Parts: sequence; structure tokens; C-alpha cells
Amino acid sequence: MSAESYLSRGVSPTKDDVKKAVANQSGGVFPGAFCKLIEDIAGDENYCMAIHADGAGTKSSVGYLKYMETGDPEVFSSLAQDSLVMNTDDLACIGAVKDFSLSNTIGRNAHRVNGACIAKVIEGYDRVIRTLTSHGVNIHMCGGETADVGDLVRTIIIDSTIVVRMNRSDVINASNIKPGHVIVGLSSFGQATYEDRENSGISSNGLTAARHMLLSKHYLHAYPESLSETIPEDKAYCGKFLLSDLLPGSSMTVGDAILSPTRTYLPILAEIIPRFRSSISGIIHCTGGGLAKCKDFGHGVSYVKDNLFDFPPIFKTIYESGEIPLKEMFQVFNCGHRIEIYCEPEVADEIIAISDSFNVRAQVVGRVEASSDPECNEVHIQFNGEQFTY
Repeated sequence: MSAESYLSRGVSPTKDDVKKAVANQSGGVFPGAFCKLIEDIAGDENYCMAIHADGAGTKSSVGYLKYMETGDPEVFSSLAQDSLVMNTDDLACIGAVKDFSLSNTIGRNAHRVNGACIAKVIEGYDRVIRTLTSHGVNIHMCGGETADVGDLVRTIIIDSTIVVRMNRSDVINASNIKPGHVIVGLSSFGQATYEDRENSGISSNGLTAARHMLLSKHYLHAYPESLSETIPEDKAYCGKFLLSDLLPGSSMTVGDAILSPTRTYLPILAEIIPRFRSSISGIIHCTGGGLAKCKDFGHGVSYVKDNLFDFPPIFKTIYESGEIPLKEMFQVFNCGHRIEIYCEPEVADEIIAISDSFNVRAQVVGRVEASSDPECNEVHIQFNGEQFTY
């Protein structure tokens, strides 16, 4: 998929313009950390804070399609988990695993998304919060905003903002990632002990590409409101699948696979981080940027990833659509693991064992070496006999 193909669907593949827009912003009290941290609002020099915002992205458009096809608003409850986890699991990368305060923002077109759908979103937040609380991860729901913005939003968007206050001594700063450490990847697919269904691994990134590469023209003609009129017809819903079709190589339908709730790793990380914090130099959440996201963190390091998981069915099917080269797959999707823990080799097996105890497969997927250019970071991926450099 070319950059032009991404842009024709309203998506910037690199967000270079956004990066330029924020280039002059302060890096906070821990420059180079995965999330920006600021001074403690209470003025305690031993503490700092993070305020993080993210959401379910265009996954909500697929949820809308399923709602229109089935009439069942239950699909919106899992989108709340997507919105929540895209925040919490970013914050876990700085070492925050408890005491979160959450506010949500829903923007809807009231002509198409009614109160029953909104109620399911709220139920979804409550359900995932209860699950996390049962694993010692406390999240306080502080309310939110439901805005009727039908002249701007065609269907629905679901976003969240989370605030966390933490001791500075507990911060994990990804700028400290260094040569000699190994990379432990925690798989994004399968069924964790705390999940009530199989997870495809899709999460909430690359959904614009995924839905248009997999889903058929049926959705363009039946639900033109599910996409922007600026997308050319030859780039809209170019796939061969209906939501109800079985995903090749899987017992899941295509719709269930695309809408599979973004896995949270907090129950696992809440055990790993307190125990091994001093042995961990960084944690990366492989969301936007995929397995090349790590390139933005550390200094003068080369990330070598040569022992990746095989593609689970959802990513295999996306790749086999023929629209996206393998190199770009790794820049857009997590491709099988979404959390990377950069740690001393001596503790890798214990970290893997903790993840495995939650039925989340983990393995050493690579290592950190010194970059050939001390001023630049590099990512080298080896997969199925092919090698790519970013």
C-alpha cells in the first residue's frame, strides 16, 4: 500500500505533519518516556503526573456496520474497552499500573446512534473496569461527555482521557533502552485467563486499512455514512468478505475478528513491573507504527527482531489481500504481539512465565544492539526469510 493509498483514505502513514506540529512542545519531566509526564499538580517533588487521551478510532465504524446489520447495540460495549485500553496500556509503559482516573467523550450522530447504543458504551466501560479491579488495577470513572455533533460525525467516535499520579522513582523511561537488553514480546491473540472470548489480536490500530482491505462493496452501497465521501470508490471496501463470513484459518467471523476487543495487558504487567522494574529499561506498546514504533525511543540503538510470532489469522488474511507489502504490515499492525518489554536477559524467562500463567504467550522476539550511527536508531526485522530495515 502506497502512501498515496493511505492518504486517499484520510490516513497519514507517518503523521510527519503532526510530529512537526508538536516538535516544539516540552518533553516533560522525563523526556523520551513513552508518555509525557508533567510536574505533580499538588507540588510534591517526589511525584509526577500523566494525562493521556486516545480512543477506539475508526473501529467504531465497523461496530456501526454490525449494529446496522444485526440491530443489536451490544457491539458498542466492546468499543469502550478499545477506547480505555488504548490509554491504560500506553500508561503502563511508563510503569503506571494502578490509581487511574477516567473520563470519556462520545461524539455521535443522534440520527443514527441512539441512547441504547450509548448505554452499551457505558456498560462496556463498567465491565472492563470491574475486570481490571478484580486483578488489583483500580480505575475511577469520573464521568464524561456525550456530544451530539451530527454535522461533523457521521456515526460515532469513542474517546477516553486518563489521569494518573505516580512516584517519580516508579517511572520507566524508554529513553534508557540500551544495548544488551532483550525484547520480550507478549502476544496479542488467543484467549487470556481474564478474557471471556478468543482475541484475534487486531487491537485498535490500522482499522481504516483493515476494514477497506477486507470488507466488500456491499457496505459502501448499503451504508455510505460509514465512510467519508472524500474516499475514492476504488479505495473503499475493496475486500471480498461480509462481517458474517468465517475468517480463513479461524473459528471467528470476519466481523468478530475485526471487532475483537483490544487486549489489556494490565493484569500481567501489574505483576511484572513491581517485581522487575529495576531490570526493565523500557516498555513499548506497539500501536501506531506497529513493530517499528520502538525506533522513536532510546538513543543510538538498533532493534533487532528476528524471532517474531507467526501471523495470527487476521493479519495473515490482511496480508493475503495483496494490497499491503510485508514491510508495511510491520509498520501498521502489531502482527502478533503488542507489548514489548526491554529487559536484562537474566529476567526474561521469569517475565515470560508470568505472562504464560495468564495464558498469554510470550517469547524473546529480539534484542537491542548499538546502532551503526550513534545519532540514529534503527529497526531490523527478519521474518520468513525476508529482512527489512526502518
